[in-house]
Order: sequence, then structure tokens, then C-alpha cells
Amino acid sequence: MNLGKVSFIAAPALIGAYGVARLIDRQSRAGWTFGHLLMLAGLVLFGLVIVELRRLAPGRTSTSFAAIGLIGLAASVAQIGIDIVVGLLARDAADKQHMFQQIQQVPGVQPVVYTVVPILFYVGLLGLTVVAAVARSAAWWTPALVLAGTVAAATNLDYIPVAGALYVLALAPMAFRRIRRATHAIA
Repeated sequence: MNLGKVSFIAAPALIGAYGVARLIDRQSRAGWTFGHLLMLAGLVLFGLVIVELRRLAPGRTSTSFAAIGLIGLAASVAQIGIDIVVGLLARDAADKQHMFQQIQQVPGVQPVVYTVVPILFYVGLLGLTVVAAVARSAAWWTPALVLAGTVAAATNLDYIPVAGALYVLALAPMAFRRIRRATHAIA
């Protein structure tokens, strides 16, 4: 099984694991760093998910959604990277808050890294799953589960584990479907 196929399961599972780690330990430096490293790994693997989804449903629309998703993903990776660095450098919670305020006051950082551009990842992911479902490369319910997971996480960050589970349910069948196709092609 190659990394592209594994990413359909590992990426959302790591996002869900970040959510669990966040619920268990929000205060300690080790807990913060561990959780954010899980999130970073999940986001990196979601880059592979986007590329694989683009392959499942080729075309201009799919290419556009992949580009949108990758732009949003880059912003999300930047956000998590900042979180990790600040978490490691801050002496305490007050220092962490002060550092975040300084970073977010830099013109353009707030919309590009925190509020607007990261949303494009979810728009691209949802768009790609819709295109894949229309092309019958994904089940009809795949986009519905991706949307439900996105809404859950957007509603309350404490629901990130739910979002991760919904993303696994949405994306895992495509990994197994691709594995079966590869197995049949070899035989």
C-alpha cells in the first residue's frame, strides 16, 4: 500500500488524534506540542489526499478545487507551524498569548494564516469529493460526511475528534477501493 492510499485514512485520523490530544492536555508545553505535531502530520498527509482526489476525478473543475484546497492547506500548515514555534518559545501562557498577538498584528497575517485562506482547504476538499462522487470515484455520501465533519469542527473546536472520525468514514472507502483496483490490475 502506498502513502497516497494510506493518507486517505491516516490524514483524518491524525486530525482526530490532535482533537483528542487537545481535549486531554491543553495546558502543558508537551501536550500542546504533541497535539500540534499530530495536526501538522495530518495536514501534510491531506496534501496527498488532495492530489489523490484530483487523480480520481480529472478535469478542470477538479484541478481548480485541488489548487484551492492546496492554497488553504498551505495557510493551515503555516498556522500550525506558528503555533508550534510559539508554544516552544513561550515561557508561560501569558507569554504565548502576547506572542500570538504580536504575530497576528502583522498586516495580512490574520486573514492569510488564521481566518480567510485556511477555509479554502475545506472548500477544496469538499469540492473534490463532490466532483469524485459525480464521477462515481467516490460514494454519494462522501461529500456529505466531509461537510458534516467540517461543520462539526467549525461549530466548536472540541468537536475536532468527531470531524476526524467523519473524515475517516468519508475517505477510507476510497483508499480500500483503490487498493482493490490495484490488486485486480496486478492479478
